[in-house]
Amino acid sequence: MRKFSPEEELCWLALLMVPGLGPRRAKLLLDQFGSPMSIFQASVSELQAAGLPGSLAQSIASGCSFEEAVNQQAKARATGAEILTLADERYPPLLREILDPPVVLFARGRLELLQQPMLGVVGTRRPTPYGKAVAERIAADLTRFGLVIVSGMARGIDTAAHEGALSAGGGTVAVFGCGLNHVYPAENRKLAERIAQQGVILSEFPFETPAHPQNFPIRNRLISGMSWGVLVVEGAQYSGSAITARLALDQGREVFAIPGNITSKMSWCPNLLIKQGAILVQEAADVVEGLPTPVRTLLLSQRSLPLGDASSEQEARGRGEPDPVADLGPMSGLARNLLNHLQIDHAIHLDELLDRLQPASSSEIIAVLFELELRGLVRQLAGKKFVKVWGGEQRSAARA
Repeated sequence: MRKFSPEEELCWLALLMVPGLGPRRAKLLLDQFGSPMSIFQASVSELQAAGLPGSLAQSIASGCSFEEAVNQQAKARATGAEILTLADERYPPLLREILDPPVVLFARGRLELLQQPMLGVVGTRRPTPYGKAVAERIAADLTRFGLVIVSGMARGIDTAAHEGALSAGGGTVAVFGCGLNHVYPAENRKLAERIAQQGVILSEFPFETPAHPQNFPIRNRLISGMSWGVLVVEGAQYSGSAITARLALDQGREVFAIPGNITSKMSWCPNLLIKQGAILVQEAADVVEGLPTPVRTLLLSQRSLPLGDASSEQEARGRGEPDPVADLGPMSGLARNLLNHLQIDHAIHLDELLDRLQPASSSEIIAVLFELELRGLVRQLAGKKFVKVWGGEQRSAARA
């Protein structure tokens, strides 16, 4: 396998752009004819003999898709995107193994990450504070084990997983459900650029493809297909998370799930998956232990510490470090009291905190909240609500 010349690359793009062909039929043609160039050189009768309907065979033989292929190649060059063909050595190796791998991928970023062990992290677009905190923390810990986090850059759990990986200095892959020159949702533009610098943004959809709803289930098979397993954090009964988990099982991948509150509808999908045999995850080590032996061996060989929760590694680095709020002086007592009242999985309104922490003044409480937020110990949510950041004490101590 190798990188292809611009002319060969154009043939791959033309194959992608044949209307109505699709990845599964394209793969069958490649298996029979050997290369896109041979496919386009075949006669209509030869293409029909390969199983194509007459109209599709005629469309391929006419070469009408080459005009749009030239356009796509120019847009890739203009945006700095790479074109990865199914036979390209840079193509994600596990993705080749699925039933319907994309014949072409468009990608920007650190393409070497596509050759490393990857894990999909998916979940609802409307997470609870608990779900968001867990996704961010687990993703960060998994990158410390050497896994690259793959997700879809949607609102909610996807965004939290990408941000967790980036915050830990790890690699992450964002799989788009649209062309690379569109960012969906629009508020994730800055996140997309961060991922393009530190990770990879990737799509099988041609440039200018908008984010149609039907694209996202198609996109989900890439998240599971390029990964050794998929971790479901939160999701309703009939959700994209459930679809991705089913795709992962169909592709022979391992499924992991974070248990949730049984009274929350967002816990339905992961809790049901656990009942059906998914691996219950309480810490990053649970994921690593559930991966195939060769992958687990590779990851553990890269670590100096024995297998265990990555938060334990943080604690080990933090031993002997100062109290993260001790340097607040007279306000350190209020800071500790405030942290004791805050929870990871439940947001508390500012007015309730002001009532609980009397006789401290509102200005003192707000000042301490602001300082704790700067230190990564507290996060403010919409509506003047606050939650404690999971693992913030260790990270703050490590920075002290």
